[in-house]
Amino acid sequence: MIVSGAFAGKQYAVLGLARSGMATVAALVASGAEVVAWDSEVERRDEVLTLAGAGGSVQPKPPTQPSPRGGEGFSVSLGDPLEIELDGFDAVVVSPGVPLNRHPIAGRAAAAGVPVIGDIELFAQARASLPAHRVVGITGTNGKSTTTALVFHLLETAGVPALMGGNIGLPIMGRDALPAGGVYVLELSSYQIDLTRTLDCDVAVLLNITPDHLDRYDGFAAYAASKARLFAMQTGGVAVIAVEDDETRVVAAGLATADAAELVEVRSSDVGDQSAWPALQGPHNAQNVAVAVAVVRALGVDKDAIARGLESYPGLPHRMERIATVDGVLYVNDSKATNPTSTAPALAAYSKVHWILGGMAKTRDLDAVADELGHVVAAYTIGDSAALYAGLLTERGIPVVNAGTLERALGAAREAARAGEVVLLSPACASFDQYRDYEARGDAFRDLVGAMQS
Repeated sequence: MIVSGAFAGKQYAVLGLARSGMATVAALVASGAEVVAWDSEVERRDEVLTLAGAGGSVQPKPPTQPSPRGGEGFSVSLGDPLEIELDGFDAVVVSPGVPLNRHPIAGRAAAAGVPVIGDIELFAQARASLPAHRVVGITGTNGKSTTTALVFHLLETAGVPALMGGNIGLPIMGRDALPAGGVYVLELSSYQIDLTRTLDCDVAVLLNITPDHLDRYDGFAAYAASKARLFAMQTGGVAVIAVEDDETRVVAAGLATADAAELVEVRSSDVGDQSAWPALQGPHNAQNVAVAVAVVRALGVDKDAIARGLESYPGLPHRMERIATVDGVLYVNDSKATNPTSTAPALAAYSKVHWILGGMAKTRDLDAVADELGHVVAAYTIGDSAALYAGLLTERGIPVVNAGTLERALGAAREAARAGEVVLLSPACASFDQYRDYEARGDAFRDLVGAMQS
């Protein structure tokens, strides 16, 4: 785990004890901090006590007296930050899933003069005590995970010690520090940036900005401003921006007149033939490649290593993941596409598509995919938005099956698809109406396709 003297003797409240919360508690205590931890789920509170070496379940003492428990040398307590006195705490550490625009912890911490931060900010504060290293921070509405994983893969191919974390992979505070010369590659959501104050990236990256997560922001401009804060925290280094939408061009224009970071502007058109990169097909991956190449060049990776890395990149699960070819039909899992903008590139990548879409809609239109609908042979709608999207696509002259469930949609698509065509799960929606998350939805698709082969 990340251990730093920066936390020694300080006191933190940690709200939320999922993976990143548990990693945060362990790292802070190992660094000599006192931690008051809380989660609404009793099982997670028990887990932190097990980590402490105490085991079992306890009830917290009254609000002003968190209940200390733990083994020797492990200073952890249970206490709800919404009830205990926060005066004297150095920070409240929350999960990025906590909606600061409406959660009472924000106001309560502010009244006590205590900052609300996330684990990325803790990592930023720990950097001074880590072996010499560099940090790449990658944000944007779409493509963050692929670009993060691709940068990591290119660095590994070149023999550079690296790890990826943040919004992808294991929690950053639960990872072992890299040796000198290593590179931390962090995928950063807007929520994580909101909880970060001092992350000074050696290379900061912005892919794109399109409407998303607007329930957490006071309009699209505020969401875009959250992304731009990644560059405001830079005191030098390199800023890589894909200048292919109005919002990213505005951010780039502002940096062009600033003195902090060296600005590198990239475009999808910087990338030529993609045929040698099987896991990097489609126009959206052209942008991912253009950005990733600019990043690793800024880090000193040579052209030969870049070429090898692009050819060998395996891709990520749930992102245009080629599952199988059955009876000449290719089945592709793009469950990570949770809005129409992120679905459009997947539709563009194939010429004859049987498209499975639907779930919890983030928009009530499909305008973002309008230019790619000529590739759709038929559509199969599922989830809460099944009727909505069936109506929109029928109006555009596309044959639609309102299937309701993924299993029925896949069955109908299998019956209709012909050799040389593609069955594509690219839902353009969140998954929470029918699945725990997009990964569970993609796993279900993979299992169903697997059953077709048995």
